Amino acid sequence: MGSLVCGCSLYTSKPYADNRPKGYYRIDSAKVSGLINRLQNQEEGGVSWHDLQKGIEHNLRYLSSKPEDGVAARYGRMHLTWGMLKQTNEEMLELLPLLDGSPELLNERFVWYSMVPRTLLTGYYEPYLEASLTPDPDYPYPLYSIPADLKTLDLGKFHHRWKGQKLIYRQENGEVVPYHDRGEIDFEGALQNKGLEIAWVKDLVDVFILQIQGSGRLVLPDGSVKHVLYAGKNGLKYVSLGKVLINRGLLPKEGMSMQKIRTFLSENPQLVEELLTTNPSYVFFRLDDEGPFGSMGAPLTPMTSVAVDSKVLPLGSLALLTTRLPQQDDETKLPFARMVMAQDRGGAINGTRIDLFCGSGPEAEFLAGHLTSWSHIYLPISRALVEKMEAAKCKE
Repeated sequence: MGSLVCGCSLYTSKPYADNRPKGYYRIDSAKVSGLINRLQNQEEGGVSWHDLQKGIEHNLRYLSSKPEDGVAARYGRMHLTWGMLKQTNEEMLELLPLLDGSPELLNERFVWYSMVPRTLLTGYYEPYLEASLTPDPDYPYPLYSIPADLKTLDLGKFHHRWKGQKLIYRQENGEVVPYHDRGEIDFEGALQNKGLEIAWVKDLVDVFILQIQGSGRLVLPDGSVKHVLYAGKNGLKYVSLGKVLINRGLLPKEGMSMQKIRTFLSENPQLVEELLTTNPSYVFFRLDDEGPFGSMGAPLTPMTSVAVDSKVLPLGSLALLTTRLPQQDDETKLPFARMVMAQDRGGAINGTRIDLFCGSGPEAEFLAGHLTSWSHIYLPISRALVEKMEAAKCKE
């Protein structure tokens, strides 16, 4: 867990400054008490400790499959091991029945670290799409499963510097080439008549938004609902349509949201093909009766599960998030504090940026579409474990 110093604190923090090097910095007990009070006393969206139980159990199943001494992430001077995360989850699970009456246990049983720099918090959600599972003229736009000719190569097998990197490709006339991009798939029929369609929807823009969110719910003509879940992608770079619209002067940067993008495309159908194809990345799906699931393979919990860069905040981590959330009927943002769990990854999530899973339905769509807030993440680590490691270091 990085360098330990006699004294004997772990990663003793310097006075706060915006230019501190990236990393996790230990915060003092008074600061932790203030965070706990905020967590307990906010008027709405407050913590329900019981609601964390299933999520923590999912974390523990995932963490139990990892080597305890293995490094889950190195960020700044701090090395997080899978064993550290596992013990922290175990202790939090043990405390859940006690926290309503004794929230101070969060301060007594854990050492807390602030993530630096702060995070840009965004959101994602499960969109609803009108769909059919059989071809129908009213539902002209297909959702595709992973094509058989999409190949993946683990580059780490060729050189250690490429560890963790993958090449997604196809072969054409014996030559390795990039997989089909969005324009080729949606507008040139590259995947037509190959039996890859799993459903058809009414609106191509809905397909585009579904691919950004990664999962959704299909509302079928008989009123039944199917989950449509992420299965893979074509490996090409993701390009933000919002940034394209801003850079072309088509929409202002201020107040940019998914709702404004959708409205613009609806009002300018002649630009839909040109604009959608600026993002060559393409996502493939599968159907399920349950979902959505994150990268750990565990169900996501609305307003609690977050997508992260796991090189900074490993999957299975617990954290306290403090931020301000936009309100539908008000231009102000309300304070929000919540224990969250790193249970998903995102292709556009890098560094300290975090994506909050907002759930499904109109409120979730609004929040995910408007959420861009500078926020803070605080990572708890079992105090017993920290003190044990500090004592061992001091004996050296």
